Amino acid sequence: MNVVSDPKSLAETRILSPEAMQAAATGVLTIDLAAIKANWRILEKLGVPAECGAAVKADAYGCGIDPVVRALTEAGCKTFFVATLDEARAARTAAPEAALYLLNGLLQNSGDALAAINCRPVIGDLGELAEWDIFCRRTGWSGGAAIHVDTGMNRLGLSPADAQSLAPRIQAGGHGITLVMSHLACAENPKHPLNARQVTSFREVAHLFAGVPASLANSSGVFLGSHFQFDLLRPGAALYGVNPTPDAVNPMQPVVDLKARIVQIRTVERGDSVGYSATWTARRTSRIAVVAAGYADGYFRAAGSSDGTRGAEVMVAGQRCPVAGRISMDLLAVDITDVPAKDARRGHLVTLIGDGITVDELAHHFGSIAYEVLTSLGRRYFRVYKDSTT
Repeated sequence: MNVVSDPKSLAETRILSPEAMQAAATGVLTIDLAAIKANWRILEKLGVPAECGAAVKADAYGCGIDPVVRALTEAGCKTFFVATLDEARAARTAAPEAALYLLNGLLQNSGDALAAINCRPVIGDLGELAEWDIFCRRTGWSGGAAIHVDTGMNRLGLSPADAQSLAPRIQAGGHGITLVMSHLACAENPKHPLNARQVTSFREVAHLFAGVPASLANSSGVFLGSHFQFDLLRPGAALYGVNPTPDAVNPMQPVVDLKARIVQIRTVERGDSVGYSATWTARRTSRIAVVAAGYADGYFRAAGSSDGTRGAEVMVAGQRCPVAGRISMDLLAVDITDVPAKDARRGHLVTLIGDGITVDELAHHFGSIAYEVLTSLGRRYFRVYKDSTT
């Protein structure tokens, strides 16, 4: 197994070794690059003969855009999707030869910046397309662009009628369009009627853009079947271990493991409360572990507990233990009364994600989705990247 520490976390390497820094860290976030590669290959196999790309926006869903793009490139991925220009620059550095698409499209006067890194805007408005055409004529740029057509998401994209107006351009050739795409709104719910409406609408659009590769399927869309897959898959969350089929067993491998350190263990007498607003009261004399992670680290306040309401759980020495009281900015309390004292001491690490606690489970306690869990993981954790395939 090859373990690589996050370079951004190593500013003090002249003082401490990475091993010493990890030992002193209050939290450790481990990202399994081999699992990301394996998840990409699962999706690639499901989509054959379609190409499988990868969405690496939001710092690769919080996992680190540089190491993730490099790992996926090693796995065979040749097309990446980002949301911002900064993300595009980072992805280009990590994958110099890949096709790179900017999902948020062409901001005003950003053509030169995109051309400089050979990044293709995903255009979702006729005015935006006109500006891109002017830029290409002025500079001679011929790197291409994608067209985003809205088929029911009502977020970004041309209307189907606007897309139809481009048919003569496509038929004439030399149009500079390298991809036509749309985005599914309800793919995680296979029975939702909007799925059928969107795929029917997009099929008509793809026909108008004959000869241009078409892309519709996000992570969950890949599992809706071959008629949703077209020429290029755009998985995101599933690459990072999020369940793309919420009503079934997760087919993806877990990617992140998050541990935080116990900074104090205290005894709370029966009838005493723990945390802000005194929402949790000890029903017995209890041992409480105070753990160095809180909502500033992406462990949401909503995961706390109150009298009569159970919150999230934490793995302590192989046992699931409930969070006690409200989550603070930097700390959370865990009821470890049933854990032998020798197995839970000051300085020990406990598991917030991993050992059976999934990002999807934690998202449930956060009142959110796993995407938000991943993208909220703070930079105060010491990050470790492991890749058993290298």
